Amino acid sequence: MTGVDSGGERVPALLTPWVLVRVSGPSMSPTVRDGDRLLARRVPPGGAVRSGDVVLARFPSRPELLVVKRVVHPLPGGHWVQGDNPLVTDDSRAFGPAVVVGRVVARLWPRPGRPGPPPRS
Repeated sequence: MTGVDSGGERVPALLTPWVLVRVSGPSMSPTVRDGDRLLARRVPPGGAVRSGDVVLARFPSRPELLVVKRVVHPLPGGHWVQGDNPLVTDDSRAFGPAVVVGRVVARLWPRPGRPGPPPRS
């Protein structure tokens, strides 16, 4: 498996340009829920990612973990990502900056459509 450079550390890249993902856990609820099926497109190293995008990311400290999160802002060597559910902190608040490896483009099941904007606080 190839890797993505993150300031000297490597995290596994996605193997194909498109990937299907099954969400596990409540961290992105209500935008994306446990059991949802998502379609994501690989983001090349240095690829454009905007604040507010729902992405697939890996943390250099936990490279085996692939997460679905929302980009808050870019940082040197990565992005600050957080879940939409403020009660779950398995995101940059716990693991630091993440390397974005894919952008979620659609929810395929059970409610087809695009992931929406973050919930209002």
